[in-house]
Amino acid sequence: MNLHEYQGKEILSSFGVRIQRGIVAQNANEAVAAAKQLTNETGTSWHVIKAQVHAGGRGKGGGVKLAKNLQEVEDIAGKIIGMDLVTPQTSAAGKRVHQVLVAEDVYYPGESETNEFYMSVLLNRGTGRNMIMYSTEGGMDIETVAEETPDLIFTEEIDPTVGLLPFQARRVAFNLGLSGLAFKEMTKFVTALYTAYVKSDSSLFEINPVLKTSDNKIMAVDAKVTIDDNALYRHKSYIDLRDVREESAIEVEAGELGLNYVDLDGNVGCMVNGAGLAMATMDLIKQAGGEPANFLDVGGTADAARVEAAFKIILKDPAVKAILINIFGGIVRCDRVAQGVIDAYKNMGTINVPIIVRLQGTNADIAKELIDNSGLDVMSATEFQEAADKVQKVLS
Repeated sequence: MNLHEYQGKEILSSFGVRIQRGIVAQNANEAVAAAKQLTNETGTSWHVIKAQVHAGGRGKGGGVKLAKNLQEVEDIAGKIIGMDLVTPQTSAAGKRVHQVLVAEDVYYPGESETNEFYMSVLLNRGTGRNMIMYSTEGGMDIETVAEETPDLIFTEEIDPTVGLLPFQARRVAFNLGLSGLAFKEMTKFVTALYTAYVKSDSSLFEINPVLKTSDNKIMAVDAKVTIDDNALYRHKSYIDLRDVREESAIEVEAGELGLNYVDLDGNVGCMVNGAGLAMATMDLIKQAGGEPANFLDVGGTADAARVEAAFKIILKDPAVKAILINIFGGIVRCDRVAQGVIDAYKNMGTINVPIIVRLQGTNADIAKELIDNSGLDVMSATEFQEAADKVQKVLS
């Protein structure tokens, strides 16, 4: 579950991570009120207005701007709220901005220069350990840094049996070129950040930039936080942080129906039971010259109601030119799935795209007979290659 910047910062702050303070606003008037409140609480005279969407690169799309007075706060917030923000991480249509974060200005003058760093905490799936990835090149796309100057990216892997050790936090501060008070502040920041990552059951923390202020404070100026959905039962309060407006409407609807669905940019709809078989089916479609339009795992209870719900979800995508149903009858019998397909087809009336059904496993022969004798415009297959050939035929 992805969070907005202001939500991620609230979690970080609850674990003692210093953050750039801000107040979320739903309209221009609220933005002005938030700016006044921040000035009273922090003394800041300038304010940063940040679009709150689940996408990076907001500044490049005009979603992050500096306001030097209250009139500019009102004007900028009014323009950003309601805009369709296009960034390198959105589609060409962009994402609608429903709210902004009015944040304090932390780039104030002082005894030393400000510095921006990159830092993230995530799982290294190759080693099965959490790691802190960091760089002196904050504020830039980390992909560009990795490609052009890989020597400027450092990693610190953490042994899960002992957690982050003090010397590792100090090594992070040293590699970032810090000394004195800034060095001590960074070690505290890294320790608190890792604690927040573990205790919030997150799968990603990305702070870009981490800022060393002119008076040597270390703080998170931005926060991209992804919570592990499987751990939400341990964090009931986090469930309320979900913003379905930022998610695909089809994926949200599928989730409410209990379907594991991911929307993709293709022309062949998939209906499969089991994640591994679903991935193999997507490869099959690619080899047949098509492109998968979705990942859809109906699970082990592929009855008529569930199949019909899956059909309706797939057919919401106008790009779908064919549907491939690929079911392995282990827990669920193939004849039951076949009858579900037939019943769903009849309940829905005319389906204007070709349907290929491959059923293999328990009672597969009975299932094929049911499909073949149904009188419906449904093609049956028993082998992977046979299904691929039929997909290729209907697409040609």
